[in-house]
Amino acid sequence: MAKKTVATLQTGKTDGRSYTKVIKMVKNASGTYSFDERMVPNEAVKDFFKN
Repeated sequence: MAKKTVATLQTGKTDGRSYTKVIKMVKNASGTYSFDERMVPNEAVKDFFKN
């Protein structure tokens, strides 16, 4: 018989969906690039890319 654990996990917490992983390239003073990677709330995604 098939287990129904997947269906119960999907109806669980929805806190994980309120955050988005964002990655931005940042140029250093030496001219090289690095990546700024963060988990931000969905409402703050545009603000993260503005700065």
